[in-house]
Amino acid sequence: MAGIYIHIPYCKQACHYCDFHFSTNLNTKSDLIEAILKEIELQKDYLLGETIETIYFGGGTPSILSIQELSDVLHKIYENFQISENSEITLEANPDDLGRPKLEELKVAGINRLSIGIQSFDDQILSYFNRAHNSKMALDAVKYAREIGFENISIDLIFGVPNQTLEALKNDLEQALELNTPHVSIYGLTIEEDTVFGKWEKQNKLTPLDEDLAAEHLVLIMDTLAAVGYEQYEISNFCLQGFESKHNSSYWHGKKYLGLGPAAHSYNGVERQFNYAHNIKYIKSIQSDKLPFTIEKLSAEDQVNEAILTQLRLKDGINHADLKQIHDFDLIKERRVLINEFIQKNMLELNGNFLSLTSNGKLLADFITEKLII
Repeated sequence: MAGIYIHIPYCKQACHYCDFHFSTNLNTKSDLIEAILKEIELQKDYLLGETIETIYFGGGTPSILSIQELSDVLHKIYENFQISENSEITLEANPDDLGRPKLEELKVAGINRLSIGIQSFDDQILSYFNRAHNSKMALDAVKYAREIGFENISIDLIFGVPNQTLEALKNDLEQALELNTPHVSIYGLTIEEDTVFGKWEKQNKLTPLDEDLAAEHLVLIMDTLAAVGYEQYEISNFCLQGFESKHNSSYWHGKKYLGLGPAAHSYNGVERQFNYAHNIKYIKSIQSDKLPFTIEKLSAEDQVNEAILTQLRLKDGINHADLKQIHDFDLIKERRVLINEFIQKNMLELNGNFLSLTSNGKLLADFITEKLII
């Protein structure tokens, strides 16, 4: 089983924290959709006939597309790939795009999972982020989606916002739980250099949240969601039983996937492809029947490190027996001293073939991972 990711690089406005590839100029949208349709045909053999289990529209803001544009892309994918009968088809969406008519059309078009970028239910924080929606739009979007029949709904939240108190985060969590969505993704805010927040930090107009307080935020998140039955199946992702993101889980487990659109990545098990992160260059390349990517051949060391980086974030952790069998790397032997030290400090635990983070370890996941990679 494999996956397909489609990057839609357009947004109504630029969020102050975002450094993903996107544009607020929609003039090239029609040409870009035509280019994606053509790329689908050009790349139809990339996955060597594997059945497609997941399709994911990410961005950017995919919900900015018309239903016709989304339907055209899905139709072209179905024409060129074998799609699983129970495939997960996700659309990332902003609340301001999810009125009743649009949601009804999305349902008919075949979208069966929504990932809604709410980020916060606090209107002051939403304004600080420069989001295009307010808290009422967010609540209405989830309400309408449920009424129309969407069951598989995920919402995104952000914690670790400058000056954000534990009480403010608690209010966000309580609001999220009242919605009873089966999946919640919660990401710590990172200040990226080439963003408005990055510029503000350089100008001393923004001070990142204290690391100790950010750790308290994560503890509050983990405890609050665990208390009502959400499983933290990946550090930033929580779900009720049976509602894991199949698409994102495939990344973490090293499955193959094809990325379409500018800035999209692909992986076939031994190498990665990176599409040009430039809309015009991408379009012109496709129009000339040239695939717009560069290739990175993964060394044995790269593959080991990728497995450690992705799997340690998962609830079960790293299957070190598989790591040894597939990549000929004995993690327990090669990192014995470090692993024992982290176990003694209650940051890692070893259960059979699995090495995983404890609750304490999740607070220092990046640090521990950096120590374990080769």
